[in-house]
Amino acid sequence: MTPRDLQLGSAKITPRHQERLAYIYVRQSSPKQVLQHQESQRYQYQLAARAQALGWPPDRTQIIDTDLGISGSHSDHRDGFQQRVAAVSLGHVGIIFGYEVSRLARNNRDWYHLLDWAAVCGTLIADVDGVYDPRLYNDRLLLGLKGAMSEAELHWLRLRLDAGRLSQVQRGAYRQALPTGLVRLADGRVVKDPDQQVCHVIALLFEQFTALGSCRQVLHYLHREHILLPRRHSVGPFAGQLFWKPATDSTVRAILHNPAYAGAFAHGRRQSDPARRHPQRPNTGRLWQPIEQWLHVQQDVYPAYISWEQFLANRTRLQENSTLFVHRAQTRRGPAREGAALLQGLAVCGRCGARMRPCYKTSHRYHCEHLARRVAGRMCASLHGPAVDQVVIDAFLTALQPAHLDALDAVVQTQAAEQDRLHRHWQEQCQRAQYEVRFAQRQYNAVDPEHRLVAAALERCWEEKLHALRRVEEAYARFQQQPPTPTLTPEQRRQFQQLSDTLPTLWHSGQISRPQQKELLRCLITHVILKRVAPDLVEVRIVWISGHTSLLQARPPIQRSRDITTREQLSARVEQLWHQGIDSATTMAAQLSAEGYYSARCAGVSPSAIQKIRLAHGWRYGVYQGQHTTYGQGYVTVETLATTLGIERTWLLKRLTAGTIPATAVKRLPHSRVWLIKDDPDLMATLQQQIAAHRHS
Repeated sequence: MTPRDLQLGSAKITPRHQERLAYIYVRQSSPKQVLQHQESQRYQYQLAARAQALGWPPDRTQIIDTDLGISGSHSDHRDGFQQRVAAVSLGHVGIIFGYEVSRLARNNRDWYHLLDWAAVCGTLIADVDGVYDPRLYNDRLLLGLKGAMSEAELHWLRLRLDAGRLSQVQRGAYRQALPTGLVRLADGRVVKDPDQQVCHVIALLFEQFTALGSCRQVLHYLHREHILLPRRHSVGPFAGQLFWKPATDSTVRAILHNPAYAGAFAHGRRQSDPARRHPQRPNTGRLWQPIEQWLHVQQDVYPAYISWEQFLANRTRLQENSTLFVHRAQTRRGPAREGAALLQGLAVCGRCGARMRPCYKTSHRYHCEHLARRVAGRMCASLHGPAVDQVVIDAFLTALQPAHLDALDAVVQTQAAEQDRLHRHWQEQCQRAQYEVRFAQRQYNAVDPEHRLVAAALERCWEEKLHALRRVEEAYARFQQQPPTPTLTPEQRRQFQQLSDTLPTLWHSGQISRPQQKELLRCLITHVILKRVAPDLVEVRIVWISGHTSLLQARPPIQRSRDITTREQLSARVEQLWHQGIDSATTMAAQLSAEGYYSARCAGVSPSAIQKIRLAHGWRYGVYQGQHTTYGQGYVTVETLATTLGIERTWLLKRLTAGTIPATAVKRLPHSRVWLIKDDPDLMATLQQQIAAHRHS
């Protein structure tokens, strides 16, 4: 330090400053700099000699070096910086020495926070250029400029580093860390691991995921078969060594998500989000991004274990299996499980559009409580599972019939023709937009430059046409990214034909497990929309993978007979059959079931339901009708006459059998065992005399 520097600095230093402590702040940005850049560290420690030259004895000088190897971009994880600010705010510090402003802070928020406290408490700040008093306007302005330049310098450094890294990535010179199973040779080439067991285990993992369809099922398989996963360390004391470790869920998932196994080089799979960074944890805030937001993807760079198409299919399957959060589970089907609910992951509520979850009690049901959880509303629906499943199974097996394959061919051809028409439409749109751009450009070029107003208007019109062209091209590009229309090859038709002949028998024989049945349904069905339209009627809308829908109805069992939709029609039909003389409830129930009628808790009409309807309306047969019916037109029933005469009905029946009552006064009700006796006064007098004689004897 020159005498002139001492003289300029001492002019701002007062005895009040020298009564306080002098802080020497030492910092380097990374552990690598701490180990390799010793000269910078040594020069910062020598600032203690400058403090002594300015009047601070060694016992009044403190060196803060706890932030060595820590970046100055943020103060959340810098304990030394926070200790320094706290000491300044308490008025214990007279001056702070730093090699330069960038050593003290590279963030304007932290820098101005320190300056504000230094101005309030009268603390000086010194660097290699001089001593500054934050209370003075010129010094505060100069310190502010230095802080802004320090923050900008960090930004420029980061931009240059990122640009250099992206340049290496784009020309294929960037060396990415390789996962286990891939090895980089000395000449830079990447090959599969020379250990054949490593390759076989990784290939086995992908094969099992294709067969089982679930990361958890693959994990159970590996543990059940006692298969260890390889792990080759790339850094650290065990670099290059191969270890075999038990499989974990995170390890299996990392292998399935890594595009390097599909032969692809991917950069930017994890990107930084400052809003997700946690204090005291500088490495947080790096989030996994969807494949559409990766910075660079290049296929066929590494030797592949699976194809790129298989990798994308695995990612899609993992996303569909993910049910970690409720809002994500509403849009994903999840893996096929062992439960009896065949529409698990396929059933969608027709009221709110959320995924319905199966609930297992006496029989499985499909519940939707989305609105109840989100807005404290009522449960959307709770539907009887077996009735809905049977309707979907019948539609699925019917869809596999050859006639439906012909219909599917027609649908596919219609969709292909529609795609061609849309392609032509977008091409015409692009051509029209390009012509309008060229026309606007010719108009602008033809105008006289001296007519500035006209030229400005034409320029704005040209820009509008360019924006319109860009929007049309972007929309056309999005249209071209849609998957092509699927087609049925002759081999697929033959397989479908064989499947349609054998699948119904296998399905009902129990040889196909529940997960397999669910996987078969998912091959043709995207989702099933369920909505209760009546107490005993559920609307089932099946959305097929082709995009077409089938509208069906399911009749679940209900508790109350009066809630049946066809209750009135059923009663009217029972009355018709009763008048026709059908006196067997079983026969009547069979006929009504064949006609499509049903009762509350079964698919058809039960005899007990027939009995309840007849009793409710008084439609009785045989002796029951005779006991409860009074007839006019000059005749009475045995039961009515016995009540009138005050005699047992058996006494009258014996007289009928013995012929005591004249045959001309008796007739039988058709289609029943009911006897009618003529209401004749002479006959009644004769019967009363016989009753009196019977009682006297």
